[in-house]
Amino acid sequence: MEEKFIKVTGAKEHNLKNVNIEIPKNQLVVVTGLSGSGKSSLVFDTIYAEGQRRFIESLSSYARQFLDMQDKPDVESITGLSPSIAIDQKTTSRNPRSTVGTVTEIYDHFRLLFARVGVPHSPETGLPIESQSASVMVDKILQLPKKTRIYLLAPIVRGQKGEYRKEMMNARKQGFQRIKVDGKVHDLNEILPALDKNKKHDIEIIVDRVVVSDDLGNRLADSVETALKASEGLLYVEIVSLPEGVKSTHKAGDVLVFSEKFSCPVSGFTISEIEPRLFSFNSPFGACKHCDGLGTELYFSEDLVVEDENLTLRQGAISVWQGVQERFYQQVLQAMSLHYNFSLDVPFKALASEVKKIIFYGTGTDEVEIKIEDGLKAIKVKKSFEGVMNSLKKRYLESESESMRDDLAKFQTLKTCEKCEGHRLNEEALSVKIAGLHVGQVSRMSIEKSVDWFNELETKLTSMQNQIAERLLKEITRRLGFLRNVGLEYLTINREAGTLSGGEAQRIRLASQIGSGLSGVLYVLDEPSIGLHQSDNDKLITTLKNLRDLGNSVIVVEHDEEMMREAEYLIDVGPGAGIHGGEIISAGLPDYVINDPKSITGQYLSGKKQIEIPKKRRKIDPKKVITLKGATINNLKNVTLNLPLKIFTAVSGISGGGKSSLIIKTLYPALNKMINKSKAVPGPFEALIGAHFIDKIIEIDQSPIGRTPRSNPCTYVGAFTFIREFFTALPESKSRGYKVGRFSFNVKGGRCETCQGDGLIKIEMHFLPDVYVRCDTCHGKRYNRETLEIKYKGKSISDILEMTADDAAIFFSSMSHIYDKFKSLCEVGLGYMKIGQSATTLSGGEAQRIKLAKELSRKATGDTLYILDEPTTGLHFEDISKLLKVLHTLVDAGNSILVIEHNLDVLKTADHIIDIGPCGGEKGGYIVAEGTPEEVAKNKKSVTGKYLAKILK
Repeated sequence: MEEKFIKVTGAKEHNLKNVNIEIPKNQLVVVTGLSGSGKSSLVFDTIYAEGQRRFIESLSSYARQFLDMQDKPDVESITGLSPSIAIDQKTTSRNPRSTVGTVTEIYDHFRLLFARVGVPHSPETGLPIESQSASVMVDKILQLPKKTRIYLLAPIVRGQKGEYRKEMMNARKQGFQRIKVDGKVHDLNEILPALDKNKKHDIEIIVDRVVVSDDLGNRLADSVETALKASEGLLYVEIVSLPEGVKSTHKAGDVLVFSEKFSCPVSGFTISEIEPRLFSFNSPFGACKHCDGLGTELYFSEDLVVEDENLTLRQGAISVWQGVQERFYQQVLQAMSLHYNFSLDVPFKALASEVKKIIFYGTGTDEVEIKIEDGLKAIKVKKSFEGVMNSLKKRYLESESESMRDDLAKFQTLKTCEKCEGHRLNEEALSVKIAGLHVGQVSRMSIEKSVDWFNELETKLTSMQNQIAERLLKEITRRLGFLRNVGLEYLTINREAGTLSGGEAQRIRLASQIGSGLSGVLYVLDEPSIGLHQSDNDKLITTLKNLRDLGNSVIVVEHDEEMMREAEYLIDVGPGAGIHGGEIISAGLPDYVINDPKSITGQYLSGKKQIEIPKKRRKIDPKKVITLKGATINNLKNVTLNLPLKIFTAVSGISGGGKSSLIIKTLYPALNKMINKSKAVPGPFEALIGAHFIDKIIEIDQSPIGRTPRSNPCTYVGAFTFIREFFTALPESKSRGYKVGRFSFNVKGGRCETCQGDGLIKIEMHFLPDVYVRCDTCHGKRYNRETLEIKYKGKSISDILEMTADDAAIFFSSMSHIYDKFKSLCEVGLGYMKIGQSATTLSGGEAQRIKLAKELSRKATGDTLYILDEPTTGLHFEDISKLLKVLHTLVDAGNSILVIEHNLDVLKTADHIIDIGPCGGEKGGYIVAEGTPEEVAKNKKSVTGKYLAKILK
């Protein structure tokens, strides 16, 4: 009989203190608690890790080598476990080829649908393409210039892996003399070529070698028919040579493709085959040749070449010309200014557009007399000028020096590929249409639009097409429906996976899991509500309940109030964070936890504790406002943003409404370019006014603080340098002659050389996963014995790295320059964190707060604009309360705060709210409401206002 509980006994992983708990199965269970209290240690590092480990252990050793083997968690026993699947936030691919369509496999269904039901159209005429007969092909071949030598080829293998011995033997049996394998001609009567079965090959039978003339008779027609028969309707005509002195649109080496199936009679446009691979931008058969299927291309940007348009040409407006060759280019400009009558001493922005065009793209055939002086002699040369952009392109393509190419790459930026217009596919793939649209256009639709289009498609197809497409359409609409149900209706199928937020990626995986229809599985989720507007929360909760109703157990680590109230079982971990946490404070039905006096979460849910609404909001100074006019990137509809300074501003709105497009992709890079001379290219906008009111702009996002295990909070906030200097100044260090490098675990000298300062040694286990063991020499302390002998108050440098931020602040309380760094970590709610903890083990929310702590510990100058993207990610009510205190302290010091946020506790304490919407995707992109939280709450157009009104009562 199946057990009704997952019973955990004696869990001690990380900070857990011998936890014993029974979690009901086949229910929606929410685990909550302060950040760092041990929620993830219990759910992910104990329950999920053990479930996964047991499942993998049941497989053969051969299968195990391909899987990520989990370490055995520190727990006495767990019973009632099912195979477990984690849907976390760290699993999005950063590969530019990965899209929402490929991740969800919806695009695979699109490819199959277009291959089986799509109708090819001519790019020239727009008419459907018909098949060519053998006689039409013969007529076209005879139109080549007389005496043209050609090969008639029958392709039998096209870009496929294998040895193909059998196919070559068959060609020999049919009496053919020669074949072409990967471009080389082989005689079939000799030894057949041995092919590598793991590489892709092209094999064509040479059916005939012909010289075009009028007296060929039936030979050409017979050979064409033979070739079509051998290759199932395909014919290649390779032009070997053309007669001398004859002008032709073709050249030697060209291959003309003819198909019995598809060819445009007007333009000669031909599609050789319509297979699913033709619609894959990751295959050479479907990818656009110009951008290799990426949809974007690098180009030299005029904005990056001229960083400051207020400079004159003589002052060096063209930044790429600064340095060695500056003198030569000044002489070229001098000659051009005389030839085209313009001044070198006016700001670049005041030059006529024709003059700018000549400077950027050259004089064409027009020659200019240039006087070149090198200090010894002067010569006059009359020549055309190639232009800055053409010169850069040439240097970039011809240079073999990596450093030179890296330097030039600074002046490049991405733009949509001109050839495929960002659809990633070649002309052949984009010529195949269903109901007037090609696969690229269908992929550009939002999920909501796609659902409607596919629902109506049945009426636009013929009865035969409907028969073929019936099952495919059913599966596509089903999968799109799942994505819509988790609040992602605003996403497009061609959206790059790397641009998704952690919450979006997690909800995509959640939709895929529901689509798989598994039952009897333990699903573990990590804050799926991240980045989700309150209005979409109901959809998410319904989806999780559907997952449970399939017969699964669902455990969610979550801080969202609505999710907690909807749970069937609520577990509160605490009471504090880090060493102060790791205990189960309360567990049971939500009502039980709400009424439990020991539970901090319960106190917030019951209203005994709450984040207070400010009694008085800061007033806006109408003179100190940054105005961004005419923003149009993504779905923004010519938006004008007025951002008041010296106050706390929150940008809210429906997921996909355009918040990140406006703030992260337009406002921040535009201000960064003006203030810090950044090379990032902002989204298109008309004007930016008021940037002079701020002297610094800092974006605090959730990207990792370091990508290697050597990065840690202590080094990031800048405290470790001071600590090393302090240890170097100790009498014992001085007497031994130790320098600062002695206390670094990154360089030779003081570190343990056995593990090279890692504290761990990686052991390769061949068919098993790599094992990390504690270094035997230093016992995980990273330093050698001599370095560890230097102590202050009984603590070595290694002991200090093992301290929490709280302990370190007390330990260094007499040294203000070190104390301030750790105090700021404590203020943002990270007092529980070990200061030497590896950066790779930090969550996105923790990384963001470490960045905030670093900014807090710096000397305040005022006039700084801080931009934070969802800073409450991973935060409990109590942590949000601490964070808000810190942010309001920054505003009180004369700075400006701009947060993108869905959390109502943050919105209700803001001085000013800018609400973007009214919906996600195409229906969004407008500023719906702005003003104080009370004003936004009264605005009937604002969806956010409706939810704010409830909590402002």
